[in-house]
Amino acid sequence: MTASSGRHGAAPTVVRLDDVVKEFQVLHNGVRDLKARMVGLFDRRWRPRREAFRAVDGVSLTVDRGEAIALLGPNGSGKSTLLQLIAGILEPTSGRVVATGRIAPLIELGVGFHPDLTGAENIYLNASLFGLANRQTRQRYDRIVRFAELEAFIDTPVKNYSSGMYLRLGFAIAVHMEPDVMLADEILAVGDEAFQQKCMQRIAEMRADGMTLILVTHSREQARAFCQRWVRLEHGRIVDEGRFEASSSGIVRPVAIDD
Repeated sequence: MTASSGRHGAAPTVVRLDDVVKEFQVLHNGVRDLKARMVGLFDRRWRPRREAFRAVDGVSLTVDRGEAIALLGPNGSGKSTLLQLIAGILEPTSGRVVATGRIAPLIELGVGFHPDLTGAENIYLNASLFGLANRQTRQRYDRIVRFAELEAFIDTPVKNYSSGMYLRLGFAIAVHMEPDVMLADEILAVGDEAFQQKCMQRIAEMRADGMTLILVTHSREQARAFCQRWVRLEHGRIVDEGRFEASSSGIVRPVAIDD
């Protein structure tokens, strides 16, 4: 796979983060009964207080068109928050995030679903959020339904779906929107083993066509299979980064990564 392959052409920067900070306000002692409030009048340790928590702390990063990068690090290191900033789900507290092209965030699958609408209706609703006209959605509709394996339930309201059906439909919609950039958070968590393998194969095909991928994972195997380089985060900061080595056969081989 090369950055210039497929329909995406040359390789300009498609994602850029400049000294990005994301802070959340954490409320301590926020839920209190009458006794706790009375004690708080005399002891400040029991009083409500807010504390700023930096989930992302001064991250600068660029990703070129057609590139694949793995975000590594322990839970709570800021990986998923970084994806949400790139997707535009969150706004940075400071710094700048620039992302171009059609972005498919595989972060919280099915977030845009309306529970009272059928699976079919939610396909059209979600596709419109990606900027597709109904005509474009109709061209993809049958492929989405087959991929999700929901032919028998596509006219059922999604509130009656199991969690696995919900996730399958969300994934199927996202990967058929022909995104320029895919943001994937632990993609192996979707469905059963057979469906996971189908998801992995679909992403591999999209990568071969030049799609940019930013992958959050705890799996070295996933990172090695899909990504050209890696970035490791701890406490919201980039602490290390490197590249995977490609053999002469084109198979990606990993440089050692210390978890």
